[in-house]
Amino acid sequence: MSLRFPLLGRHKANSQCCVAIMLLSLCCLLSQPVLADDPWQNTNEKVFKFNDFLDTVLLKPVAVSYSTVVPRVARQGIGNFFNNIDDINVFFNDILQLKFDKALTDSCRFLINTSIGIGGIFDVASNFGLYKNEEDFGQTLGHWNVPAGPYVVLPFFGPNSVRDSFGLVVDTLFNPFQYHDDASVRLTLFTVEEIAGRSSVLSLDELISGNKYVFLREASIQRREYLVQDGEIEDEFGSF
Repeated sequence: MSLRFPLLGRHKANSQCCVAIMLLSLCCLLSQPVLADDPWQNTNEKVFKFNDFLDTVLLKPVAVSYSTVVPRVARQGIGNFFNNIDDINVFFNDILQLKFDKALTDSCRFLINTSIGIGGIFDVASNFGLYKNEEDFGQTLGHWNVPAGPYVVLPFFGPNSVRDSFGLVVDTLFNPFQYHDDASVRLTLFTVEEIAGRSSVLSLDELISGNKYVFLREASIQRREYLVQDGEIEDEFGSF
């Protein structure tokens, strides 16, 4: 997932609250000097405008229609299905980060939801206290202190860093959809996942304020840092 917020990159259903909090905090923080490593800003802004245009004229309208037409219980099931597939990638990155306790949890989640949960349509594992973790290869590289590198906006995939862009490529190796013989099936699954992911964060659109490019850049960078550090981020602004 990562998060797909107007073509914002990776998306996971359980990250929406985290992102909403970060976006709300950014309303205050964006008045501060921007310290993002963004040496390719001119090019990034052009790609961002292209992505934003596609989102405005295509992805968002389709996502709105999807949210309107498809019953909520069906949307939840579709989201659960893709989250269950993502648990395969999460498991392998748990192992690469030597987080064996989380690897056990995530493997059990996958087995329970795939079997009892009918292919992951039902998130049965959460009822047993096995909640979804969020790991990807970009986070794995960050875990082993590989620098994020400059900020970069990728066509279609949105905000990333050089490190996370490389991670995107590796993550596809753990996605079983990539190995389906029928290209039309792969495209259909990717399209449905994108639409489902976009529809799940429609409510966050109204939180964006000021310069949209800067707002989403800072939200993306902060969220990725939060994930790499497993939520253990020093509060530079103190308590309120």
